[in-house]
Amino acid sequence: MTFELIFDKQARKDFSKLPERIAKSIFRKCRETKSNPMRHWKKNIDRGDYKLRVGDYRAIADIDFELKRIAVTKVGLRHNIYQKSK
Repeated sequence: MTFELIFDKQARKDFSKLPERIAKSIFRKCRETKSNPMRHWKKNIDRGDYKLRVGDYRAIADIDFELKRIAVTKVGLRHNIYQKSK
């Protein structure tokens, strides 16, 4: 069974700031994880959410295994993706 993939408001805003080629690559990778999220998404030990590596970029998500839902919350370069949102 595949998971539902949703992008929250902040993730959509983050995508709009990325170059089109990078945004498409990240979106494609997120879609590929719907059938088996644990194969690609890795747990962030300190934060409790999950990260997906796409080159120098990361997608951050909350994964609900009961509802079969991947909620992408943030997208950006790895060196600043983990900073607190203002």
